[in-house]
Order: sequence, then structure tokens, then C-alpha cells
Amino acid sequence: MPNCSENYESEIRDGKNKGSVKCRFCQSVILTPSTASFTSLECSLPLIKQKKENETNPETESVSLFWEVKDMFTFHNVGFSNTVGNNKYLTCADCEAGPIGYHDIPSKISYVALSRVTHV
Repeated sequence: MPNCSENYESEIRDGKNKGSVKCRFCQSVILTPSTASFTSLECSLPLIKQKKENETNPETESVSLFWEVKDMFTFHNVGFSNTVGNNKYLTCADCEAGPIGYHDIPSKISYVALSRVTHV
């Protein structure tokens, strides 16, 4: 998994995603160009790959760089998990890899972690 300190400046144009955002595992398109805004905030997301014994208490990592999506109909090929607190986790709808981010239920805003997708 890429380090959060990785430089993503080349993926941003005018505060939005410069190119398509795709699943790292199956290359399914998640967002088309210029449809999400870059934002930085601290969030703890469960690791994509978990050990079987961690099902009830998943390992997490701190993530801080996101694509912010204000309308869930902007997405291509994204699935939503069951509700966990005030959130739903985002997954690739084609291969079900994830979470690639989360949907904040009260604000209705979704966040896709830059480190969990590829940029084309």
C-alpha cells in the first residue's frame, strides 16, 4: 500500500481529480475526471486485508488524503457497506475490495482515500 506521504500533487488540477480514479485490484472506474474535490482530514479506516482472527476488532490505519464526493450518484462502480456508527464504508462494486473510503451519513458526503485507489 502506498505511504500516505506519497506525493499526489500530479493527480490534482484546480482542486479536483485530474484523471480517472480506479480500483487498485480490478481497474474498475470509481470516479471520472474532475468529479471529486481534494481534501485533507484525519480518519481511521480498516485495513483492506484483515487477518481472520480480527473480524470483531479489525486493524485500522490513519488516512488523511481524500477525494470528497458530495453526491453519491457521481460514483461509478461503488458499493456501500452496512451502517457502522455514522458511516458506511465504500467498496469497489465490481470486485468488492475495500474499504476504499467512507460515506458520512449525517452530511451525505463520501470520501475516497487517495492511497487506496489508482489514478489514471
